Amino acid sequence: MSIKIRKAIEADSEKVWILMEKLAVFEEYIGSFAITLEIVKESGFRKNPPDFYCLVAEDQETITGILVYYFLPYTAQNRPAIYMKELYVDGNYRGQKIGEQLMQALKEEAVSHNCAQIKWTVAHWNEAGQRFYERLGASRNNDWLNYELNL
Repeated sequence: MSIKIRKAIEADSEKVWILMEKLAVFEEYIGSFAITLEIVKESGFRKNPPDFYCLVAEDQETITGILVYYFLPYTAQNRPAIYMKELYVDGNYRGQKIGEQLMQALKEEAVSHNCAQIKWTVAHWNEAGQRFYERLGASRNNDWLNYELNL
């Protein structure tokens, strides 16, 4: 198997959306999952600038993983940051370092845009995810609590 990491294009929209939906099932928010294929196409590829960017891991023509992110242009460091919204590798492809390859590509993207950091959240119950990120050198930030205001 030869995995290629690349930026997603509009033609990838359906495969990206399928993995987004699988992530919603995995993280148990499928009941509130409101993303459609058309939203992925419009928000990620037709808008300028897009609402999100996406890296894909591809084995021949099969998209095996996605990493969805967006830029935070203004930070206290007076440099942009990247917020990683979703990282998901299809269950049939886990254990092959695809997540690491996607994270490495994101780090390269951050450096190329002069970003000061990459930020993300992990569910408290996702211990495997926490171990994965810590193995890559990430550290947990316990200085801030996450809050939400649902409208």
